Amino acid sequence: MIGIDGSHGEGGGQILRTALAFSTITGLPFEMGSIRKGRCDSGLKSQHVYCIRALEEVSGASAEGVSIGSERVVFYPGRVKSGTFSVDVGTAGSVTLLMQSILLPLVFGNGRVRLKVQGGTDVNWSEPYDYFRHVFLPHIDKFCVKLDARLERRGYYPKGGGSIELFVSPRFKAGDYGSIDAFRGFLMSGSSKISLVSPGSLSLVRGVSHASSDLQKPEVAERQAASARSALSGLGCPVKIDVSYSESASTGSGICLWAVYENDKGEVDSLNPVVLGSDSLGERGRRAEDVGRDAAGSLLKSISSGAPVDQFLSDQLLPFIALTGGVLRVPELTKHSLSNIYVIEQFLGKVFVIDEDKKIISVGVG
Repeated sequence: MIGIDGSHGEGGGQILRTALAFSTITGLPFEMGSIRKGRCDSGLKSQHVYCIRALEEVSGASAEGVSIGSERVVFYPGRVKSGTFSVDVGTAGSVTLLMQSILLPLVFGNGRVRLKVQGGTDVNWSEPYDYFRHVFLPHIDKFCVKLDARLERRGYYPKGGGSIELFVSPRFKAGDYGSIDAFRGFLMSGSSKISLVSPGSLSLVRGVSHASSDLQKPEVAERQAASARSALSGLGCPVKIDVSYSESASTGSGICLWAVYENDKGEVDSLNPVVLGSDSLGERGRRAEDVGRDAAGSLLKSISSGAPVDQFLSDQLLPFIALTGGVLRVPELTKHSLSNIYVIEQFLGKVFVIDEDKKIISVGVG
């Protein structure tokens, strides 16, 4: 039984989500105490409970201490099954945060999975759907025969009610190997590594500016997009931001932007694409122009860092390079990243090498 300190480092819910993912992929049970200790609402929140319930659904796992407010959980992993599954995160609980618990085991699972997740697609303190689909997924597509996500309905705070579908058909199956060490050995001997050290040349900026249909008359999505375009006009590259409105259970809006880079051949690298993302959400009393300007400002900051990943993407890629090998040059070594590394190494042992001066994190490279 692996013991994990839930208050380590930044002490947030990411520690639990990463532990769930690695427990499932390694087959090693864990006990975690002091979950979110010190927070004003310490212990499990609803979204964390649903992460565990989702893994129970797709893998037959079991757990103890799964209730809102619980500061201790014991998790006994199962084996991911193929099939069609549905999970309702409840109200505006983030569907993309749930993915951080379940995606790694699915990508290296034992068969094709179609997963429908209902909840919040564009809510605070989590990446929006468009970032998940256009910034994150392209980096791990090479590990699958098929990997795709489809937005069925947007869900804003407070009612949520959004829905996405995820389709995963693994290329490499952990269950075909006798142990996680054997599986990692196979993956690390191959060429499908994540290697992101130099960004290359900025090619274009894409984006989606969206809002609930009741905000169409004041042109909220158009104003968000126009403000972002204006702020990005100095980049000297094409900026294309789509505008969309949709029916939703709650009023809301947001914008997601992503900068796409080309390598020295003038191409977007299909195996290791360089895509930096940013986003901003609207809220009552906040001008649409400010929403667009904030998203553009965050993207410009990531571009100016010279790193080929933004800080949020680097956190999400760490679990994958831990298994497959790889290297990331990050804009900064955040407490969030270091907490993620702490959890991963409880399951795999010491695997990461960190060069603080160069801001490079690597596994099995050099």
